[in-house]
Amino acid sequence: MPLFLRGVDKRGKEFLDFTAALNVSAGGALVVSRHPLGRSARLTIEIPSVPMPANTMPSPIRHLKAKVVRTSAKEIYNVYALRFNRPLV
Repeated sequence: MPLFLRGVDKRGKEFLDFTAALNVSAGGALVVSRHPLGRSARLTIEIPSVPMPANTMPSPIRHLKAKVVRTSAKEIYNVYALRFNRPLV
């Protein structure tokens, strides 16, 4: 699932990354990023959605606050397990 990941990396630099979630559940997500993040880093996830005319559907959840709970480094990217501040259910 494509998404935008926003936060501050280990070097203290703000970033906005267009990336993907490998897995999403009610409690969190598994995402990939090129940015080095520390454990407990606080992030905002934005899930792109198709614009809909007003009053046709309830507004989807688009901005989610999350925290890194586990990290795994690969050769050219990192995999992060995130826990949402509030579960989706």
